[in-house]
Amino acid sequence: MTTPRRLLLVNGPNLNLLGTRQPEIYGRDTLADVERVVDEAAARHGLEVRAVQSNHEGVLIDAIHDARLDCAGIVINAGGLTHTSIALRDALASVALPVAEVHISNIKEREAFRHFSYVEDVAVVHVIGEGVPGYARAVDLLIPIIAGRAEG
Repeated sequence: MTTPRRLLLVNGPNLNLLGTRQPEIYGRDTLADVERVVDEAAARHGLEVRAVQSNHEGVLIDAIHDARLDCAGIVINAGGLTHTSIALRDALASVALPVAEVHISNIKEREAFRHFSYVEDVAVVHVIGEGVPGYARAVDLLIPIIAGRAEG
């Protein structure tokens, strides 16, 4: 069986407002910039990207479930759902794909309620506080894990 040549990029609530939402925290890059960065990083490894952003938890869960059919891994910034959604965490665990967790800001240095991540224990890669370029690093770190699974 060949490994799918696609990544799922998931961006959660409020990330559609990147570029205008709290630029002092999140910078001026937009969601389109995030998607471009991930597309370029994935292309360097011969992968395509399917991107989904939603402010609705169920839409994200459905996209994660669908990924099990044609994706090799998931890159996710769950936004505020990182700190609240057991259902999203369970969806990630259920599809048995390697997951890279990304956060533009350093959630460990922000408000106390942001310090805990439900995604953390199911993710094999964590890139926190590196801005939008962190998405590319997450892809680069995820690729060897995907390759290792394909060989095993």
